[in-house]
Amino acid sequence: MNSIEHVRNVIDQEVFDYTQLMLALTDYRKPRDLLTSLMQEGRIIRIRKGLYIFGDAYRRSPIPTEMLANLIYGPSLISLDFALSWYGLIPERVYEITSISTGRSRRFDTPVGRYSYHQVSPIRMAYGATIVKRPAGNWIMCEPVKALADKVWTDKRFNPTSRGAYPDYIFEDLRIDEKLLGDLCKKADLVDLEKNYAARKISWLVEFLKSFYNLI
Repeated sequence: MNSIEHVRNVIDQEVFDYTQLMLALTDYRKPRDLLTSLMQEGRIIRIRKGLYIFGDAYRRSPIPTEMLANLIYGPSLISLDFALSWYGLIPERVYEITSISTGRSRRFDTPVGRYSYHQVSPIRMAYGATIVKRPAGNWIMCEPVKALADKVWTDKRFNPTSRGAYPDYIFEDLRIDEKLLGDLCKKADLVDLEKNYAARKISWLVEFLKSFYNLI
């Protein structure tokens, strides 16, 4: 059995870290050099420092790129444009996986795609998360209206002076699906969203959504 077959037998998961790799290679001389060789041969792929996946030939199941988002940088939740697209709220397909995080804003270009992270406060990140479960792995994503609020909050191009600016921004600029958004808006959720964000920009968003969808 060669080294990569040994590693594949020892590590069951498709995504793994440096510690797991070193434990799998503990019986080999110069395990770090061996890891370098395995990466050069494409048998193991480094996503970022300390985080790895198996190359195509040794992968047992597809790896959801969404699942990696929570692992590449954290704590983080998938949100913003990618979440809006994933829920069908915007017509465009978004390839960059966008997230919010309590850490400083970062962007990572990896062998499996680009991941970006936008900083928000802990209390603003903690609300409105849901776990998406798939056979190949799970990930944490913001709920639809929370993803919209995160987009409104982090979009520096949008500087409203009243709630009257929101219809054009949401339905013309972002091209949010009006009917689907209405189906997803719940008064209690909007109240909690406003409370957790505690910011005028989001309060105006909540006021607009309540009025537009008659949730007063």
